[in-house]
Amino acid sequence: MNEGPILAIETSQSTCSVCVYFSDDKFYESNLNLKNSHAEKLFEMIDAIFKSCGIKPNELSSIAVSSGPGSFTGLRIGMSAAKGIAYGSSLPIIPVPTFEALALELSYFLPEGSKFVIANKVNVEEIYFAKFQIKSNNYIFAENLNILTLDEFHLKINNELVFGNTAASAPVGIRNNISSPGSFYVARWAKMFGDKFKTTSFDFLEPNYLKNFIVKDRKNDKKSF
Repeated sequence: MNEGPILAIETSQSTCSVCVYFSDDKFYESNLNLKNSHAEKLFEMIDAIFKSCGIKPNELSSIAVSSGPGSFTGLRIGMSAAKGIAYGSSLPIIPVPTFEALALELSYFLPEGSKFVIANKVNVEEIYFAKFQIKSNNYIFAENLNILTLDEFHLKINNELVFGNTAASAPVGIRNNISSPGSFYVARWAKMFGDKFKTTSFDFLEPNYLKNFIVKDRKNDKKSF
């Protein structure tokens, strides 16, 4: 008996992406690059893609959702949508590390042995940073995911390829502003590595922000978590 398809959701940056993945040769993917549109458009895209491929949520095997790091609001919207559909259809969720899904996507296009950096904004002063290398048509970490200041980021860059929404600020190297994976690769990562991460414990499932979300109280300049 064949396992059912995977619904994949990617909302970590400005692109809202949804995929129903049956296999590498059969999938339905929809992408919308429109800032601040995730809350309005995500369920609309999911409904449309179910109609296109002719299945219902209860025919899925699981839901893969990009879990960060990335935009606080975008990740919350994607995770909430995944939880709602999963709960209603008794499906497990696979949280997919965003940078690793993007590294997997890049491994399909970069030459063997290539080293590259993914660097996305945390805020105006800090950057999510990780360094990877292509090995055996896949990726390995050359430097683990971390948060760096802009100065630290500049010191880390040699002549590597730099991907992400901070790539333009890299002092050297080849730069590309691709900052998030397509939902196809979120699904592909889940298919390859996701079995041990499947969960139905939704109450404890949260996006990976790497740091606490801080809200400033403008009246007294206090910070709350």
